[in-house]
Order: sequence, then structure tokens, then C-alpha cells
Amino acid sequence: MSDEFLFAAEPEEPHQVSNGCWKVLIVDDEPEVHAVTRLALNDFSFQHKKLEFISAYSGAEAKKVLAAQPDIAVVLLDVVMETDDAGLLVASYIRETLHNHFVRIILRTGQPGQAPERQVIVNYDINDYKSKTELTAQKLFTVMMSSLRSYRDIISLEQSRQGLEKIIKASVDLFSSHSMEQFIDGVLQQLTSVLGCDEDALIVSSSLVAGNVQTTDPHDLVVFAGQGEFESKEGKPIKDVLDPSLLEAFEAALTTKDIVYRDNYLVAYCCSKFTQGSLLYVSGLPGPVNETQKKLIELFAQNVQVAYENVQLQHEVEDTQREIVYRLSEAVEVRSVETGNHVRRIAFICYELAKAYGLSDLDAEKLMFAAPLHDVGKVGIPDNILNKPAHLTDQEWQVMQTHASIGYNILKGSKRSIVQAGAIIARDHHEKWDGSGYPDGKKGEDIHIYARIAALADVYDALRHRRCYKNAWTLEQVLAEIEQQAGKQFDPKLVETFKVIVPKLEAILQKYPDAHDADGV
Repeated sequence: MSDEFLFAAEPEEPHQVSNGCWKVLIVDDEPEVHAVTRLALNDFSFQHKKLEFISAYSGAEAKKVLAAQPDIAVVLLDVVMETDDAGLLVASYIRETLHNHFVRIILRTGQPGQAPERQVIVNYDINDYKSKTELTAQKLFTVMMSSLRSYRDIISLEQSRQGLEKIIKASVDLFSSHSMEQFIDGVLQQLTSVLGCDEDALIVSSSLVAGNVQTTDPHDLVVFAGQGEFESKEGKPIKDVLDPSLLEAFEAALTTKDIVYRDNYLVAYCCSKFTQGSLLYVSGLPGPVNETQKKLIELFAQNVQVAYENVQLQHEVEDTQREIVYRLSEAVEVRSVETGNHVRRIAFICYELAKAYGLSDLDAEKLMFAAPLHDVGKVGIPDNILNKPAHLTDQEWQVMQTHASIGYNILKGSKRSIVQAGAIIARDHHEKWDGSGYPDGKKGEDIHIYARIAALADVYDALRHRRCYKNAWTLEQVLAEIEQQAGKQFDPKLVETFKVIVPKLEAILQKYPDAHDADGV
């Protein structure tokens, strides 16, 4: 068969759009080879993308280029350069050192005897082997076309794998705000892979709910998630992110509640049962979107909005639970004439102490939500004891001490982790590091860390504020007292942590003052 046989060209799309280029690395110690290759492939185009040629004249130079530019699609690699096996060493470096299994390696040699084809194909992970004498302009065109097709498909599969991995990881805890962003990012990556978008496709999903305020004006929308150019635009109004032509497409999608296709991008309306929906923008489409892809986009748009609304509902449930805890705890404080923001301050103080002490985000948040329940047992203490301005008698003090056990008994039966943590704190927050506390005389690390932190937070806040039986202490007095109690009442390590973050804790006191603290803490 003649060398002049032509493979069928890629189908021409009715409307061509430029979407970047394919990087091709020419590795050869003969400058003429570089020039001829560029000339032969000068007008080459695949999926409306031209070739960008990069030259390296030795194996060592090629390694540097490949390490710096992992997005090279094809390497035209000479075998004999500074050494007889320089090209083969580059092939090994690509696969074994860089672990780059995406780039297509085409070995070109002018001395086939020094690198026998069978031996090279078996021992080296290359994709094609050509003698320079047989590599005509047409064959060079053909091998480049087949290599780029393979590279395109491999990259598409890799993007799909990465997208699925993100979705699977996010599904473990879909309803936390961080995993929601990861979920959206993964699904967007899946969509761009299926549609054949560029790796640097521009994607943004804009919510029609800015905070809790709904709006029908697209110019008031904010970016919810993004990739490519929009990766760092989360939270910004779209009028500050998009140019007028894109804003017009967003308005059209919003008005028609449909998908708007323009040139190489689309804007999809994501329907909603509870809100006004969302808009999805995808750029970098390689050509017209077929009917199958349109159905996929419609399904995707629906699922993204459902997932987002599920998160919103979950957050609403969590906010309701926290508000109930606050209101219950504040009701107890009202009885003890400790009106104001004591329980809120305790929550935030405990969170800062927990984070500084080294607890995980999950434990710190659980402690923050549970800490306001520390004195819930005071509902069982008579008013005449609870609000007595003078010192309590021994008998009265024994009654007061029972609030720890009362609080524990109220909360202990819950299956909710926050309430369970509240039960531990209510029971143990009056235990002392040296074992002299109540109700059980626990000592050291036998006292749960939640209770140790809540105890220090409670004492700090109580001393810094006025009570029916005392005036507010100065910061210097409080620091001296807490440091003196290190190793006695408080965990010594926790006291050292406390001293480091005192400015943060004082800021919390200023932010949530009591009603009678108008003159300052």
C-alpha cells in the first residue's frame, strides 16, 4: 500500500473555536530535525487546537523541560544524542521518575540497529517506534493524530477518576460545608470530563440565595464554587466577576429557566423546589453539545441544586439545635441572676481553648456546642441558695454541689453526641486536677478534657464579670489566680495554653458583654 494513503481527517465542526494548544516536545541533537518537524506539522490541528512546539537538543535538557511542564502531550524522542541510549534514558525518566503515564512517547531513530525495535518496545514504556527514514510528512501527521487521540482519552479518563474520587470522599460527610465544596468541585470536574472541556475550563456555580436573602436580580448573585479562572472567586458577586456578555447569558438562563448555549460555553439554570434556583456556567466546550450531553447537563443541574438544598436544610437543623441549647442554658442563668451572654462566651472560650490545646476541629466544635449545658443542673437548686449573696453554710454548699449530678442525670440518656458531651461537662466541670473537686474527686487526666476546658473557661468568665456575691476582677487578678491554681484546680498544660491566647479570649468578652457591663469588663 502506498505511503501516500491518507487516513480520514477528523470531522469538521460547523463552528470552530480555538481552545488552546497541544504541547509537543521535540528531542533531537540535530537542529534540522526540529525545523523539518515544525514545517511538516505547521498546519496541524486537532479538535480546533494547534500544536505548540518545544525543543530540547539533549536528553538532559529534555528531562528539565519535562519536569517543568507535565502537560506536554507528545514527545518526539531521538535515541542517540549525547550518548547512544540518551533517548531511552529519557523514556525511563518520564515513566519511572516523573511517573508521567499520560504523555505519548514516539521514539524516532536514525540508527535502528543500535536500538532494536522489539527490544525497545518490550523494555521501555513507549507508544510508537519509527525510523527517521520511514517517517514521511504524511506518516508524521498520522502518528501525531493517533497519539493526540490517545492522550485526549487518557486525560479524560484521569479527570473522570479524579472527579469520582472527590465525590466519594465528599459523600462520607456530605453535609459539612467543606465537603459540600469538595462535592461540587468533583461533580463539576466529572461534567467537564464528559463534555470534553479543556483542563483549564472555566466553571462557576452561582447561588441565587445570598446568605438568607433571596433575590431575583442576577447582578446580586454570588459565586458558590469555581474552577479555572473562577477558582478563587467564591463569595464574590458575579457582576464583579463576569463581563457584560456573560451577564446577559446568565439573565437569559434565569428568565427562561433553561440552558443557554453560546459559542464555546453554556449557562444552565438549576431548578429548585425551595429557592429560586442556581446558575451553572461551563466554558471551554470543544464543539457543539449533542443531545446526550444536553440530557447529562440537565440531570447534573438538578442534582447540584438538590445537594445544595440538602446542605442548607441540614445547617438549619443544626442551627435550631444550637439555639435550643443556648436558650435552655440562658434560662438557667436567668434563675441565678447571671443574665447576659455567659453561656455564649463559655461556648466560644471553650472552642478557642480546645483548638489551642490541640483538639480536632470536630471535638472543638462539639465542645463549643455542649459547653453551655455545664450548669443545667442548677434548675434543681432552690432560689434561696442559688442567689444567696452571702457565703453558703456547709449544708447549703452540699445542696449546691448536687447541681453537677443533677445536670448529668438530665442529659445522660441522650443519643446525641452534643448532649452526651454536655452530660460529661455538667458532671465533671467542678472536678479539680489535684483530686479535691466534686462530685467524685476525680484527678488529673481522669477528668475528661471537655470538662477540664469548660472548668477553666467558666472560672475565667465568672471572675471577669460581676456576680450577686462579687465584683468583676481585673485581668491581672484573674491571670494571677488561674496561674496559682495550675496543678491544683486546673490542668497545668491547659493553663499555659490559656495564657497564650488571652487576647483572643478578652475579645470574646468584649463582643458578648452582660447587660450590666456597660462600663466594660
